[in-house]
Amino acid sequence: MANIKQQAKRNKTNEKRRLRNAAFKSSVKTAIKHVERAVAANDKEKAVASLSLANKKLDKGLTKGIYHKNFVARHKSQLAQMINNM
Repeated sequence: MANIKQQAKRNKTNEKRRLRNAAFKSSVKTAIKHVERAVAANDKEKAVASLSLANKKLDKGLTKGIYHKNFVARHKSQLAQMINNM
């Protein structure tokens, strides 16, 4: 436990941010899995709709500073390539 008041507050805010980021990352992983499942089922319409949501979530994670720009670019590219190769 921190002895300094400022550090105790910092620990609390870091924990809140960690939990929020973990929840967000989980939702992004779920969105990516929805795209992959739609591609596996050869459902192009559902895959495109899921891709739109996944791209939106990835971009939001980038602007919030949760993800690195190359991570987002790589995943968006891979998902688009999956759909194009259906």
